[in-house]
Amino acid sequence: MSSWPAPFSATGKFVSLVPLSQAHRDDLAEATADGALHELWYTTIPDAEGMADEIDRRLALSAMLPFAVIDNSTGQAVGMTSYMNIDPANKRLEIGSTWYRKSVQRTPLNTECKLLLLRHAFEELNCICVEFRTHVLNMQSRRAIERLGAKLDGVLRSQMIMKNGTIRDTTAYSIIASEWPMVKANLSWKLASRPG
Repeated sequence: MSSWPAPFSATGKFVSLVPLSQAHRDDLAEATADGALHELWYTTIPDAEGMADEIDRRLALSAMLPFAVIDNSTGQAVGMTSYMNIDPANKRLEIGSTWYRKSVQRTPLNTECKLLLLRHAFEELNCICVEFRTHVLNMQSRRAIERLGAKLDGVLRSQMIMKNGTIRDTTAYSIIASEWPMVKANLSWKLASRPG
């Protein structure tokens, strides 16, 4: 694994991020079944049987720092996220390969998860840019990225072959360092206005 960034944990009001390990396998296998997330054609989420292999895959990638997303109200892992496409020389990374069990989608959990990851990226790692990518047709993900305050950089056409054989056009979004204070204020305000 790259020495930048080093593994870390972060805790907020609703969610905690901890380095991903096989200890999270059972929780994540249960989480992926909530909403049959592995059946979504426009994203790649493992099923229960493939969870151990997916954890191993993420841990083996040198340009990825994966996390389990822990719901503070239950103490259970409810999804995964990662720093990925890590570029130490240029102080850039992507937040991606993110998924959550259906029951916690559209809750403050994602907002706070992204706030914790962005805060660490900009304030501890001094990133100049944080990127987000998703399938051009994954409108739920695109809306969530846009609500963070990320700007659309463009569409990478025919960027990936999906597991069902279709060709994915990928939308690329980013937040740059000069935008971080505004993004941080907005996300903090959204979380402060949520009960919990």
